[in-house]
Amino acid sequence: MHSTLKVLYLFFIPLIIAFGVHKFYVSVTQIEYYAAEEAIQITSRVFIDDLERALLERYEVKAILGTPQEISEADRLIERYLKSKFVVQINDIQVNYNYLGKKTDSDMIILFLEIPGFSLDKLNSLEIQNELLMDVFEEQKNILHFKFGDKKKSFVLIRESSKGMLNF
Repeated sequence: MHSTLKVLYLFFIPLIIAFGVHKFYVSVTQIEYYAAEEAIQITSRVFIDDLERALLERYEVKAILGTPQEISEADRLIERYLKSKFVVQINDIQVNYNYLGKKTDSDMIILFLEIPGFSLDKLNSLEIQNELLMDVFEEQKNILHFKFGDKKKSFVLIRESSKGMLNF
């Protein structure tokens, strides 16, 4: 019985601890068309600490997101980071999007983007290149969910394959 306890302590407990400490790196982005507003709306969920680390490494600024100590230029830095890592192409032409803001939900930050004034009947293809946090975390995965009427498609993007496309 005593040797069984040693085996537990030496092999299984460190294994359990290792799995408990391991963090996964993922973001989830929903891209939907809203006919009433004639707009493509994009919602992206990212772990707060991961985005803070990206802003720190890229701009050398501690943003302290989602707290009363959040820096005043946080939204400007987030938008700047998004514009460099999140690219939208409609019908093979890169388009601009508006960063509408953010909100926090527990340990996540939700980012809101919009492409206004767009008619669905003019849409042939929509391509998203999402490299958010891939410059910081090699294991980063960015999940894309497209929803345009009854057309739905999802992608898991990684460093080597950071684009997802929906054809109409």
